[in-house]
Amino acid sequence: MKNVFAALMEPLQRAVSEEGYSTPTPIQEQAIPHLLEGRDILGCAQTGTGKTAAFTLPLLQEMSQTNITPKSCTPRALILSPI
Repeated sequence: MKNVFAALMEPLQRAVSEEGYSTPTPIQEQAIPHLLEGRDILGCAQTGTGKTAAFTLPLLQEMSQTNITPKSCTPRALILSPI
């Protein structure tokens, strides 16, 4: 199976590698390709399995590739999380 980190832009690949990650977790493996395609997801996984990176890495990539300048004090992403 292809490593989904390879689908990320080079600066994100480098950052992931520098943090010592080489193999994506199951939630990352399942979520990242869909998010990079611009699809919405609902992901559930145990604490500590990499959910935050699963949605943050594609989000950072999308934000860096979008040439839209956001208006001051407006959100660029909405992340819903239970308390």
